[in-house]
Amino acid sequence: MSLSEAEGWLRSRVSPAGAIDPYERSWAGTRHTLKACAPVQAFEPRLTAGLFARWPDRVVEVIDHDEERGWLLLRDAGSPVAEAGNPPEAWLTALPAYAELQRGEAAHALDHLARGVSDLRVESLPERLDELLRRDLPLEPAELARMRAFAPRFGELCDELRARGIPDSIQHDDLHHKNLYERDGRYRVLDWGDSSISHPFASLVVTFGFLEEVTKLPPGDPWFARLRDAYLEVWGGLDETFALALDVGAFAHCFAWLRQRDHLDEETRAHFDPPFAAVLRRALARAVR
Repeated sequence: MSLSEAEGWLRSRVSPAGAIDPYERSWAGTRHTLKACAPVQAFEPRLTAGLFARWPDRVVEVIDHDEERGWLLLRDAGSPVAEAGNPPEAWLTALPAYAELQRGEAAHALDHLARGVSDLRVESLPERLDELLRRDLPLEPAELARMRAFAPRFGELCDELRARGIPDSIQHDDLHHKNLYERDGRYRVLDWGDSSISHPFASLVVTFGFLEEVTKLPPGDPWFARLRDAYLEVWGGLDETFALALDVGAFAHCFAWLRQRDHLDEETRAHFDPPFAAVLRRALARAVR
């Protein structure tokens, strides 16, 4: 996409008060952002527009989008929670609203899949693990052996999770402090390009991970139980199902990373693999507790 083409499209829809500043993947004007989505995230403009149409109080406002060109024009989202240091209090408010969105979007799951959202439904995850293990992964041989030995048990866990009866739905899979924004007292989620249709509870794998890494909450901190309970209240409780979903979801998160990795050139992959290895090791650590 050329800058001039994108700028022309933007100016036909809004009237920037000043110059439009170019970035690697987006163009920002006064209070608006034009995002050019990568091919691997081509579904993002339509998905975001659909979510905003149904959930305008919890998804950043979409001014316009172009599915063919992968363009997404968004109104000012406000301030990211990252600016406040990722306080758990923000998530105490945001997570129940996000859970309501997920419950409602379960009815649209098949449509999202038909429109290109990644398929990580629980029934498909054992096969995804088999596929992962056929790749050249950035792990030590002993770690790979442990993951292969875990594969049969993973299938059992997926079967157990499916039997709990929670429908697959939209799963943001990048739900952290840089993708949650506050404006006018409301929290809104943006950047849905890593989303999948999967077990909804798996979203909190990332959220809880960043609360540990960024906010420095220790694993046993009472905030995790408090946030879990606030999120699960929308679903009617289900503490045991939540724990199982996080164990399975840690691997689903690996499969999402693998999808991104498959679209990288060799040089970019070299920078991608160290954090990918960390994601794989966190999943493995959950598997062998």
